[in-house]
Amino acid sequence: MKITGFETFIVPPRWLFLKIETDEGISGWGEPVVEGKAHTVQAAVEELMDYVIGQDPQRIEDLWQLMYRGGFYRGGAILMSAIAGIDQALWDIKGKIYNAPVYQLLGGACRNSMRVYSWVGGDRPIDVVKAALEKKAAGFTAIKMNASEEMQFIDTHDKIYAIVERVAAIREACGPEFGIAVDFHGRLHKPMARGLARELDPYRLMFIEEPVLPENNEVLREIAHHTSTPIATGERMYSRWEFKNLLKDGVVDIIQPDLSHAGGITECKKIFAMAEAFDVAVAPHCPLGPIALAACLQVDATSYNAVIQEQSLGIHYNQGNDLLDYITDPSVFAYSDGHVHIPSGPGLGITVNEEYVRKMAEDGHRWRNPVWRHRDGSIAEW
Repeated sequence: MKITGFETFIVPPRWLFLKIETDEGISGWGEPVVEGKAHTVQAAVEELMDYVIGQDPQRIEDLWQLMYRGGFYRGGAILMSAIAGIDQALWDIKGKIYNAPVYQLLGGACRNSMRVYSWVGGDRPIDVVKAALEKKAAGFTAIKMNASEEMQFIDTHDKIYAIVERVAAIREACGPEFGIAVDFHGRLHKPMARGLARELDPYRLMFIEEPVLPENNEVLREIAHHTSTPIATGERMYSRWEFKNLLKDGVVDIIQPDLSHAGGITECKKIFAMAEAFDVAVAPHCPLGPIALAACLQVDATSYNAVIQEQSLGIHYNQGNDLLDYITDPSVFAYSDGHVHIPSGPGLGITVNEEYVRKMAEDGHRWRNPVWRHRDGSIAEW
């Protein structure tokens, strides 16, 4: 079998899909995208496919190494996301060849379902209590919310109090067993992050996420001294080499690699295994589309330390189109008691509605993340 061609589809709300074709009529789908840089990743996919066309799609490890090591300049969000989507599509093809879900090809499942959480509150967290209660009523057992809006290096403590009040209100409304994760989103810097982590400690959060930007991960050690809340990070880290020092430093409790950013199924399976050796849990990042979620669940199924999965149904970014719109059988992602069953169909376990993909690709998108500024006019972290 040989790879003969590929197509990319920029589809709303902010996604990029990839279809890889073979000379035996078996095709596979992947989701290579950086949110806000879909066209850039699309170009990177086109360049990397020069290495892949004409190759045997079953030699996934070799093709991964070729795409990664074949270039003198490597790594980073764009190249690793392009590799990720190609890798997902190759695994989808291989599963279809053997009429088996990807998790069977990775050694088989160690769980039948995966706990999932849902987003509430939007970029600027509002009405979080109402939204959390709605998610609980819908069967979710955990939610995640953004902590704050703009935050200066040194800011007023009323912003800290407002965050604490929101979290306290959710805890009171939803009960002690309900999972609450607070995403600092890299918006805070060390002086404010340290204090906020301490103030949130009494509310027994599931985790705090990206308390500082990943380029400042050395600060996590200091933050860990001020809280017993599990610390999570990793959505903006793209390879096992980036996670290596984070794990060695012993300052993180949960890592969050994104299977559409961190090299795909092949690389993330290795990252998950590295984390297990350090007794660190995994909660994969995935505010993306159905192909990305299916890829996550296939690896989750085989990874003992995978504890909860992000998913984008109803997320504030999904304006106009949502998670289930691009697959023929939405029931594959039916959530029950805060869990979703692992897709068991061939490959990634989903069937992409190609007709609808092609229709929506005619509209495409040019999604960009918001650009925020502080009151003094300087750029704020979003």
